[in-house]
Parts: sequence; C-alpha cells; structure tokens
Amino acid sequence: MKQFLARLKQDKVGLIGFTGIIIVILVGVFSPLIAPYSPEEMFTDHTMEGPSSQFIFGTDEFGRDIFSRIIFGTQVSLQVGVIAVGIGAGCGLVFGLISGYFQGKVDQIIMRIMDIFFAFPDILLALAIVAVLGPSLTNTMIAIGIVFTPVFTRTVRAAVIAVKENEYITSATAIGVPPIKIIYRHITPNILAPFIVQITLALSGAILTEAALSFLGLGIQPPNPSWGVMLDASRTYMEFAPWTILFPAIAIVFTIFCFNLFGDSLRDILDPKMK
Repeated sequence: MKQFLARLKQDKVGLIGFTGIIIVILVGVFSPLIAPYSPEEMFTDHTMEGPSSQFIFGTDEFGRDIFSRIIFGTQVSLQVGVIAVGIGAGCGLVFGLISGYFQGKVDQIIMRIMDIFFAFPDILLALAIVAVLGPSLTNTMIAIGIVFTPVFTRTVRAAVIAVKENEYITSATAIGVPPIKIIYRHITPNILAPFIVQITLALSGAILTEAALSFLGLGIQPPNPSWGVMLDASRTYMEFAPWTILFPAIAIVFTIFCFNLFGDSLRDILDPKMK
C-alpha cells in the first residue's frame, strides 16, 4: 500500500482522477447535507428559471432545483455502479477461475456462453434484459451486471492461465493440494492486479450505461433523480433552457473522466513491468 501511494503521488494524472473520485464519493455519501433542497421539492413560481443565487444550476420544468437533483443523482449513479459492477465482477471471478484452472470442456462451455454475450453490443444487451425484466433500479443493476460479466470472465481467465504455468502451482498440484485450495491461496491473490483495474474501468462504463438506459426510459424511472432521467426530460427544453441539460451532462462526463483517468493510471501502477 505504501508503494502504491508513493507511485500514485508521482502520477499527476492518476492523482487527479483519484481526487475526483473521492469528491464524487463524498458528494454521494453526504448528499442530504450538501443539497439545499429535496430532489422532488417543486417551486412552482420558479419553473424553468436560469442559474441564480437561489438556484445555482437553475430549475427544471416542474420548478425542482437542478443542483439538488444532480447531488442526489450522484448517490444513485454510485449505487448502480458499485452494485452492478459487483455482480459482474463476482460472477466473472467465479467463471474465470473455473474456466482458466480446469480448462478442457468446462472452459469451452463457459467461454462459448460468454462469446454469445459478446456478440451483442453492451447497450443493446442491457436494453434487451431490462425490457424482459421491466424498468426499475434493481433490474437496471442486474442487467448491467450481466453485461459486464463476460469482460471480467475473460480478464480473470487470461490471468489464471498465465499464473497457472508458474512452478509453485505445479509443485502444489504435484504434492496433492486440493484444487480449491490452490485457487483460493495461490491463484486468486496473484490475479488481483488486472482484476482491480478492470473493476475501476467498469465502474465508469456502468455509470454511463445506467445513464443511457434511463435516458431511453428503460432504466431508473422518474421522479428519481437520475442523471439519465434528467437528460431525457431536458430534451424538449434544451434550446431555450440549456442549463437543464448542460449540468447533468457535465456531471456524467466528470465522473466517467475521473474513473477512466484513475483506471489507466492504476493499470500502470500495478503492472510489474512498470516497477
């Protein structure tokens, strides 16, 4: 950890991304304290009002404070990102470990199933799953988790195959150590670096996918303060009230940008060849 923090301090780009992620997390955790109003509170005398001292990001068509809705939307986006990526990472870790270690027919079956998922674009597959399950917060997280499972499976499988060729794995197998113990004690700790990097990069993808699904009306449903829902509602008014679409878009871009910056830097920091 000390070595990681020391290298992160030297990487200015990664440090910027990491700082941005911390800010986003703090905003999401303390959103009830930061937001001046409730995300559903309506000020009927201030509908479609531009940025002012009272409403720093302006108001929407119902007179709701856009700043407060963006703050609470951070909470929603982080929740979806963490849980959805948790689902994908958990399933991908299990499938990747099994596929990479045992190989043979088990590997063929698992990877052919993953290839089927890879045949569909991410957003199209997520749309299909949500259309079947129905639009809701829970179903959105499940759909995004399923979409990201093949990526994690391939990442883990490739890392397991590389680690499996090391002598200590061969020695453990030769002396009769059970496969479960080898996977748990010797393989899993040595594949965490690419796995953690993939989690960081997947978080930005999950947040973007949630915003896209909500924008299309198949994700989080109004009046929940989702950034995608806010973009969808602002399409009609964007010409004469650009602030209604500008600030939610900036929030999405900033969050994804920070995760991508940190993810790219994390890949270099955890790469043994870069040490």
